[in-house]
Amino acid sequence: MIRVLLADDQALVRGALASMLRLEPDIDVVAEVGSGLDVVPAARRTNPDVALLDVQMPGRDGLAVAAELRHAMPSCRVLICTTFSRPGYLARAMSAGAAGFVVKDSRPEQLLNAIRRVHSGLRFIDPALAAESLATGTSPLTGREADVLRATAEGGTVADIARALGLTPGTVRNHLSSAIGKTEARTRAEAARLAETRGWL
Repeated sequence: MIRVLLADDQALVRGALASMLRLEPDIDVVAEVGSGLDVVPAARRTNPDVALLDVQMPGRDGLAVAAELRHAMPSCRVLICTTFSRPGYLARAMSAGAAGFVVKDSRPEQLLNAIRRVHSGLRFIDPALAAESLATGTSPLTGREADVLRATAEGGTVADIARALGLTPGTVRNHLSSAIGKTEARTRAEAARLAETRGWL
């Protein structure tokens, strides 16, 4: 049996996935959680083979949880299952140690195939997302530029962002100018939105 942990903050989606998976003779859903903070404790209690994680969850997002699980339970393979088919998310998921990435509008057979492949030690990446990721490439933003854009998305002036990040206003303006150029945006708000849409933040 493949022991699966499900983590999704939408109870209806989580329940539907669990019901579908339980119909399979070789899959056992051993835990269902709705918060990123609950994943590792539930995994330690139930010892799953595969953790099926959404990206956006309260507490901790699925990408951070994937990295946490890799250290806490190396035997548990992570499969990201999300609505957001963003190339940047794929790159970040792989660097966090995820073994696979599927989107929620995939056919059920594709999700089941992904779970079985990941359990067997292979990788699985949604083919359309893989092609888009190759076309888009990796994030051009530096770590500091990404930090500044995240802070921009939360609102506030340049001075507010500088205080929050421990930078000078001039340094913040330089990072914003560079990030605006790299995202081909017109404003810092647009740059933050584009970077978020592409999964770079």
